Amino acid sequence: MDRHQKTTLERLAGKGIRFHYPMHQLTTYQVGGPVEVLWEARDLMTLKEVIRFLSAESIPYGVLGKGSNLLVTDNGIDGVMILLKGSLATINQGPEDSLVWAGGGVHLTDLMKWCRQKGMSGLEFMAGIPGTVGGAVVMNAGAFGQEVGEKVKTIQFVVSGGTAVLMNRSDLEFSYRRLHVHKGSAVVNACFQLSRSTPDKVAEKMGDFLRTRKETQPHGAPSAGSVFKNPPGDHAGRLIDQAGLKGRKIGGAMVSEKHANYILNMGSATARDILSLMELVHFEVKRTSGINLEPEIKIVGKQP
Repeated sequence: MDRHQKTTLERLAGKGIRFHYPMHQLTTYQVGGPVEVLWEARDLMTLKEVIRFLSAESIPYGVLGKGSNLLVTDNGIDGVMILLKGSLATINQGPEDSLVWAGGGVHLTDLMKWCRQKGMSGLEFMAGIPGTVGGAVVMNAGAFGQEVGEKVKTIQFVVSGGTAVLMNRSDLEFSYRRLHVHKGSAVVNACFQLSRSTPDKVAEKMGDFLRTRKETQPHGAPSAGSVFKNPPGDHAGRLIDQAGLKGRKIGGAMVSEKHANYILNMGSATARDILSLMELVHFEVKRTSGINLEPEIKIVGKQP
C-alpha cells in the first residue's frame, strides 16, 4: 500500500489499526513474518466501508480468527488482516429456542461455554477446537465424524465490494473442510440450528470429547492441528505413520510422535521448517502409498 492508501484506511477504520504487526504473536504455530496492516473491526457498518475501499483499491485482505489453522510464511503478508471484535463477536438466542446466532469473531471456547450454560446441544464435538466461529464455518471444521456445516442454518457475509448478504443453508455449499464462497467473503454472523437439552448433559458430552482429544492429540508444543486432510476412506495420520515419519525433524519442526498428522514447533521452528517438513511428508506418503495428501491448514503470505 502507498501512503495515501494507508492514510485513507486509517480514516475509515478509526481505532484498532496497526502497521507491520508480527503475525507470530497471533498464530498457534507462533511463526510468520509481519502483516502490512492489522485491523480490529468492531461493527458491521465500518467493516463494510473498509472492505468496499480495499476492494476498490485492489488491496488484498482476509479475516483472521484465532490463527489456529494457519501457517504464515516468514516473509509476512501484504495487505490487511481483519480481526472481528465488538458487535461482530457476540452470541444471541434466535427467535426460536433452537436457534443461536454467533458473530464471526466469537471464540469457540466462549460458544461452548454459552451452549453448556443454556443447555443447547449439537456442537459438543467442537469442544477443545481452538478458533472462532467464522474460521470454523469457513473451514467446515469437524471432528469425531461430525462437521459444523451440518448445524448451520444461515450465514451473514460481507462480500467483496462491501455488501452484506444473508444466505440460507439451501444456498450454501459445504464439503470436507471447506465452505465454498467467493473470494473476499467474510463471515460476520452464523446461525446454528441446535436442540434443547440440559446443562449437565451438554457438559457430559463435551467432557467425553475433551478426554478423547487429550488422549489422542499432542499437547505442550505449538501446532496448527491436523496438517493434512484425511483422504477418502483413510486417515492422513495412519499414512504418515506408515511412511515411518513419526519424530522426523527439519530445523525446529517435528512430526508428532503421538499423532503423525501434527507437525509441532519444538521452540525454534520457522515457517520454512514447517513447510519443508510438509513437503517431505507429502513426498514420502506419495512414494509409499501412492496417495497425494492435501493440506488442511491454510498457508498465507509472501513466498521467498
